[in-house]
Amino acid sequence: MSKNIVVIAPHPDDETLGCGGTLLKHAEAGDNIYWLIVTTLGDSYSQEIKNTRAEELVQVAKMYPFDKVFELGFETTTLDQISGGILIEKIGKVFQKIKPNIVYAPYPGDIHSDHKAVFDATMACTKWFRYPYVERVLIYETLSETDFTIDPDSNGFRPNVFVNIEPYLAKKIELMRIFKSEISEFPFPRSEKSITSLAHIRGATGGFEAAEAFMLLKEKVL
Repeated sequence: MSKNIVVIAPHPDDETLGCGGTLLKHAEAGDNIYWLIVTTLGDSYSQEIKNTRAEELVQVAKMYPFDKVFELGFETTTLDQISGGILIEKIGKVFQKIKPNIVYAPYPGDIHSDHKAVFDATMACTKWFRYPYVERVLIYETLSETDFTIDPDSNGFRPNVFVNIEPYLAKKIELMRIFKSEISEFPFPRSEKSITSLAHIRGATGGFEAAEAFMLLKEKVL
């Protein structure tokens, strides 16, 4: 039986960096995949850049392909100024529409404050008595965010689930190329070499040629 899968991306490209190969694997298996984008470019960006980003989102959504894309429209880098209750309400309404069985969310220790806010709000939307259909919650890592944390009290990203993405790694790279302003040459962290290297490192841990790694936070066995 197919599952409903949702990835919550604080910013477009987080979903591809963190679990692009896994999402492609879900789609090939016949699962329904949904993309929830929390933020958008604010007034400090030109209309030309905003138009380019909108075109990128359309291309990416088709390539996966996502069954539906939800955009909450909060301005990027401002989530720490928004009431947690508002963010929970917005994410919760999307969950009520799609009734996700599996949830992919960003790691709370990421250097970007938007990621922490999204994690906290998402976790509030996985309580079994309000969202009984949620069976599994996994946390993904994001290059340039998860690996750049400088909190001395953080335990760091410690994955315990490894997904074989060898057949999907090339397409993951192709998807990242669509985000032209977000990818650059190595040693820039969001580079093709960095993405490929991380996939091989996670693969070596999981026993695959290439893998994506996750922290399993919750699993309901039916």
